[in-house]
Amino acid sequence: MNRILLHNTGISLLMFAVVSSPSLAPSACGQEAEATAEGTVRHLYDLISAEAEKVPDWTPVRDLFLPESIIVLRSSRDALSVFSLDGFIQDFEAFYANPQVRERGFKETILDLKSTEFGDMAQVWVLYEARIVGGGGNRGLDNFSLVRRDGAWRVAAITNEVVFPDRPPPEGLFD
Repeated sequence: MNRILLHNTGISLLMFAVVSSPSLAPSACGQEAEATAEGTVRHLYDLISAEAEKVPDWTPVRDLFLPESIIVLRSSRDALSVFSLDGFIQDFEAFYANPQVRERGFKETILDLKSTEFGDMAQVWVLYEARIVGGGGNRGLDNFSLVRRDGAWRVAAITNEVVFPDRPPPEGLFD
């Protein structure tokens, strides 16, 4: 399966949860995780992975985003796709409807992470691996822009690049 589709699916699940949530207050189970931008991002990756025949609980995922969030994903080696929350969710729902994904499950794993916070803004870089459980993985690089609102960190934007053998993550990024 195409690595872009795998990653787009993971991010789409996240966005689905955001669209239907009016609240930006910290979720009860995620308050501790959401105390830092890095904690919010780690919590998000945990929430979007699902075992076979299961779908993530979108309520806590939804709570991690600003309703106005935007997602820009690499859709091919030469093209980018820009999603509103609705478009992103529709893309992710289509991926999760794939019988192979439904039967095996989906997992996005953080391989490395670097975060910087300043005041009420933060940047978090994530080198990840996305895979349908039991299959090969694809790597990518996500860049999260977050803001602190009502005492919790919320995702404002995500941009994504796919990692290819001839295009590894920037040297020194995770030092």
